[in-house]
Amino acid sequence: MPITIHSGYLPGCVGRITELHATYYHHLVGFGLYFESKVARELSAFCEDYSADRDGLWLALRSGRIEASIAIDGSHAHSDGAHLRWFIASDRMRGTGVGNVLLSSAVDFCRSQRYERVYLWTFEGLNAARHLYEKFGFHLVRQQVGTQWGSVVNEQRFELDVPRA
Repeated sequence: MPITIHSGYLPGCVGRITELHATYYHHLVGFGLYFESKVARELSAFCEDYSADRDGLWLALRSGRIEASIAIDGSHAHSDGAHLRWFIASDRMRGTGVGNVLLSSAVDFCRSQRYERVYLWTFEGLNAARHLYEKFGFHLVRQQVGTQWGSVVNEQRFELDVPRA
């Protein structure tokens, strides 16, 4: 089945992106209700406040079903940098190259918006994701023990200085 990339909101995307995060991170590190509700709450707020001139949301679809996502929250891009969020792929999509396509879409969007910096928060141990971030030029700028996702992890902030086109 071919993969298609949809830009912007689709009905059901908040629930599906939340489900992908909740199930993956529960199995991987034991994140629970706090994490799932945080994803749902923040993603809902992002979608409600979404502006195509400032924000980006890309969904990878296979047979009409959302199998991966990535978003750029540009609401504070000029002061703090654009925030890369909700980058996830279903188990069946990992390793297919869809992450490259989505991350490329997000970085290209930031370049077209003339955002100078993109940042993301993740945590130590997600080696495949870190490899992909570094492949695109992101670099680790901060590490700290924290609980922003409801469990104690070694949080990491990666940044990318966006070159002008």
